[in-house]
Amino acid sequence: MRRPLILALLFSALLSAAVWAGTTEILFFYEEGCPHCARMTEVLDELATTTSGFSVERLEIGSFEARDLLPRLLTAYGAEMGPVPLIFVGDVAIVGGTLYAPGQPPVALSGRSEELALRDAVEKTVQGGTPSPLSRLPSTKAELVLFTAPDCPDCFRLEELVADLAARYPELGVTRRVLGTAESDALFGKLLRLFGARGKAPALFVGDMAIVEGRVYTKRQAGAAFTYGGEDVAALEAVVDKAIATKAGSPIDKLRVREKATLWAVIGAAALDSINPCDFAVMILLLGRLLVIGRRGKVLWAGLAFAAAIYLMYFLMGFVVYTILGASLGTRSLRSGYILAISCVAILMGLWQMKDLLWYGRWFSIEVPERWKPKVKRVTDSVFSVPGVFVAGLIDALFLAPCTSGPYIAILSLLSQTTSRLQGVLLLLLYNLIFVLPLIAIATTVHLGFTTTARAERWRTARTGKLHFVSGLVMLLLGVGMIVGLQLGYI
Repeated sequence: MRRPLILALLFSALLSAAVWAGTTEILFFYEEGCPHCARMTEVLDELATTTSGFSVERLEIGSFEARDLLPRLLTAYGAEMGPVPLIFVGDVAIVGGTLYAPGQPPVALSGRSEELALRDAVEKTVQGGTPSPLSRLPSTKAELVLFTAPDCPDCFRLEELVADLAARYPELGVTRRVLGTAESDALFGKLLRLFGARGKAPALFVGDMAIVEGRVYTKRQAGAAFTYGGEDVAALEAVVDKAIATKAGSPIDKLRVREKATLWAVIGAAALDSINPCDFAVMILLLGRLLVIGRRGKVLWAGLAFAAAIYLMYFLMGFVVYTILGASLGTRSLRSGYILAISCVAILMGLWQMKDLLWYGRWFSIEVPERWKPKVKRVTDSVFSVPGVFVAGLIDALFLAPCTSGPYIAILSLLSQTTSRLQGVLLLLLYNLIFVLPLIAIATTVHLGFTTTARAERWRTARTGKLHFVSGLVMLLLGVGMIVGLQLGYI
């Protein structure tokens, strides 16, 4: 199994290793069975017995790692491709018997002169502490991620295409992964979701394009056939050109940014959404009812039961919506349209809800409809026990949906397109845990006597406009954030 090659990381890792070890690094490209390569290897082994302070990194010329790296080194040294061995040490390159040194024309070497030139280059480089040949390479501005699999008949063709791209684009890094391990399989699945693609190896991801199992996925087309013809290759090259010009970086880095942004979006939205006047009102009614009938000892348990009911019902409703969205928005073009529509709706609803800070009650507010409030009141008035509070919480969760579903729908839409099933479930659990924390806090403060339900209700009523403003701000920021993420390719 070939080791994955992340060019940028490989360069820095090898260079760092040489610095920490205090050694000069020599890059040696060879071919199995090559007698000339064997002789130059002997020269280096002899040098190692008399000269300390250098290490040799050997790369087989036929490996894809060598084919990705070698063209970039030749360009950096101003050298032309030649037969093996190809040796890079300090400022000198020896390619197929030709010496390339700074400020000098290429010099043809043969026999003993080539060996002497190598010895001289190594000794001067060790004495001068010249940096690794990798330090001469231009930094990568974009990265292509290639997935292959064992016994994959179609993988070699795509590997050849990637090797050709790496040779012609020095600023394009290549990361190679072989499917069959848990880490590679998980990364592959995440990138498929990021690019709205489907299929198995061979696959590559670069810029805003994915080629998976012979089909192309971009923002403009989903699942078009990739035939390796001139037009298809030209389209891929155009994507690579754009990725390098815009310094698009790595799809893996983009994936990591998206995962972090999704986590913080869930935490932030849940924290602000939890400050919800509708939930507070019902909680206060229930606790007040228990206090009126003289059951203060059950206030805390009743509050926890209500919070548990809200948590359970909201999680189940969210999981259903999350599953439906994840299954129905499989293609990238459909997903982009849906996310854009949801984002616009979230922005409009957020702006409308924010107007309640100045004009609460005017026109209409996004909360429980007036005609539903008597029914909610009847439910709370009929509760006399902790189990009854739990049942009331389940019922009220349905009635409260218009008041609380805005940010939740936006988050569910985001999760359905950015997470695996396990990640989505865990983030839903986290969202709803944060959502019910204020309810638990209200029950605790009433139980401990730090406040009363009457004072809590006066506080809620006096700040309803501000609470609506906060909820509207959440939706506005979510909508804008999803549009930005969609345009940047993170969703």
